[in-house]
Amino acid sequence: MQRFIIEGGIPLSGAVQVAGAKNAVLKMMAAAALTDEPVVLHNVPRISDVTIMRATMGDLGFSLKDRPDGALEILAGEAEWLFVPLEAAMKMRSSFILLGPLLARFGRVIISNPGGDRIGRRPVDLHVEAMRLLGAEVDYRNGYYFAQADGLRGAHVTFPYVTVMGTENVMLAACLARGTTVIDNAAREPEVDDLITLLSAMGARIARTAERRIEIEGTERLGGAEHRVVGDRIEAGTFAVAAALTGGRIEISGFRPGDLAAAADLLEGMGVTLEPLEEGDGLAVSANPGELKPVALETAPWPGVATDLQAPLSILLTQANGVSTIHETIYEDRLEYTAELVKMGAEIEVVDERNARIAGPTQLEGRAVQIPDLRAGATLVLAALVATGTSIVSGVEHVDRGYERFEAKLVGLGARIQRTDG
Repeated sequence: MQRFIIEGGIPLSGAVQVAGAKNAVLKMMAAAALTDEPVVLHNVPRISDVTIMRATMGDLGFSLKDRPDGALEILAGEAEWLFVPLEAAMKMRSSFILLGPLLARFGRVIISNPGGDRIGRRPVDLHVEAMRLLGAEVDYRNGYYFAQADGLRGAHVTFPYVTVMGTENVMLAACLARGTTVIDNAAREPEVDDLITLLSAMGARIARTAERRIEIEGTERLGGAEHRVVGDRIEAGTFAVAAALTGGRIEISGFRPGDLAAAADLLEGMGVTLEPLEEGDGLAVSANPGELKPVALETAPWPGVATDLQAPLSILLTQANGVSTIHETIYEDRLEYTAELVKMGAEIEVVDERNARIAGPTQLEGRAVQIPDLRAGATLVLAALVATGTSIVSGVEHVDRGYERFEAKLVGLGARIQRTDG
């Protein structure tokens, strides 16, 4: 297990470019399984979740290689076997996104019940029921889903609540189904629309016809395509918090500011200054930490504040002048990380599994803390950056799952971080 040793109390300033979005690229890699022609992805983040997906798709018999220009080329010819093992699922919940495309193209797949971060129940029942609506037979035995179909057919899928990966799984499966599929209460996240752009480039007949409706007219085959992955709005939001938290000024590039609109509004409500960059997409972020105002933070599906930003934003609330509240509407166990912040001196009252109150401003102190999941990992790093003294943050493999060269980028902004084994 690796850990970060972090010296706090240093303002961060400079420029940083965010990588391609984790929440987009994994689904695009899965989309490559819909065709036997090359799919080339640019702006692929160098994160461990991509490494895991590459290994999983490679084990299926697909070819994945890095091009000289840095792009990832995927050639999904005939699959050698159609089995996504427990090892992949336990490391990364997003491996379940392979259900739809493998079932649509090859007519069968065996896929493990997914693992991933421990942030509450994230059932895949909606994915499975949607595949059944599309004509698949799906049985669950001994921790695995056995799915098969003699050709999928279009259907009307209405989700009872918004599910991003459920929406994407149905989109991928429906592209090769006979007839028309309509998805109602479909997710609106920017990463979903970026996947629609890729699928359209591959020849899919797919469009968002209303805010929460996506329609797909199935086709017999898809072709190859070349696509640039959208910038990671979650990484951008994390660096925005780092700037405000430490009292520095960071120019954050490589993402579309509109993708961060709800979180940006919340930051501005706290007194954080956000300015468009003079050149390129991005924002310059700065703040006076002593003048931060308390806010009510509530997560919601797009266009609300992303649940993945709830934990990073919470550390900024510990520095606001007054009592802030958190209401987590997506996952019921996503406040467990607050126990580690309390060790550092944060005044946090967890009211229930979805609600918390945070009093500030609080001077955090360097401590030895343990990262429980990806976004909480970034949060504990941010807490260590503003704390007095030295912190030891263990479990940094969680951070590596979603942030490309996170500590290197922070060091480039002036942070003092060392990665060690032990």
